[in-house]
Amino acid sequence: MINTSRILVLGSTGQLGSEIRYLCSDITDNEWIFADRSALDLTDSSAIDAYVAKHAPQVIINCAAYTAVDNAEREADLANQINHLAVRALALAAKKMGASLIHISTDYVFDGRHHRPYFPDDLTEPTGEYGKSKLAGEQAIVATNVRGIIIRTSWVYSCFGGNFVKTMLRLGAEKPSLNVVADQVGSPTWARDLAQAIIHITAHSEIANKTGEIYHYSNTGACSWFDFAEHIMNHRQLSCKLSPIRTEEYPTPAQRPHYSVLDCRKICDDFDISIPYWNHSLAKSLVEF
Repeated sequence: MINTSRILVLGSTGQLGSEIRYLCSDITDNEWIFADRSALDLTDSSAIDAYVAKHAPQVIINCAAYTAVDNAEREADLANQINHLAVRALALAAKKMGASLIHISTDYVFDGRHHRPYFPDDLTEPTGEYGKSKLAGEQAIVATNVRGIIIRTSWVYSCFGGNFVKTMLRLGAEKPSLNVVADQVGSPTWARDLAQAIIHITAHSEIANKTGEIYHYSNTGACSWFDFAEHIMNHRQLSCKLSPIRTEEYPTPAQRPHYSVLDCRKICDDFDISIPYWNHSLAKSLVEF
């Protein structure tokens, strides 16, 4: 175990940051510092350096990101600033302070053309501006040689913030029928499960021995968006009729990966983590929605 008495969490009001805050509310061994966009402007690199220097954390958890996938197609510069340039500034600030950095990335760094789960060292080839900006952030971390790790995740949902589960629950209660894309396959991830894994990793001795190593974390198993929606409706016993459609029938500005299931064995082995099955976590989470 290492001394992680002060842990800085960026993006503290997002889905993952909120879940970390919820889980660590009764953890008294560490000092937790939570920063949202009102506390730290991620478009100002000098502000990032000053903020990290002021708080002098032992570990930084970066949950902050520009995540509006479709908007990124027309706001590429802003996405790049937050997902790449701010991440580079954060990595440099962490390295200067001797802190370890845990950075959250995405399945969108892949093109989605595989038909087997993606390994952390598989070729990256993002197809949209969001994925490109997130990949650039990963590469900046690796280039700085800062201590810490990158965790890619997918299809995140939580009772906090906006997400697919909330949208399906709302539409399922309002509409008699819905069309849902059925040819995009991935792994839904309850943000609380990921938050628990991150909190566990902050206290693990291995974190001090890593420099920009990449891991994957998503809930076990895979499904399509249609399957996911069907399970949400069934768990809540909503009568909304679902119809499967192809991606071409629901065009969006950004291209989504058709297959982005992540192989998570490496994070389980290195940090002694057990990952729940996606549908089990969905059932547990829905009591809070």
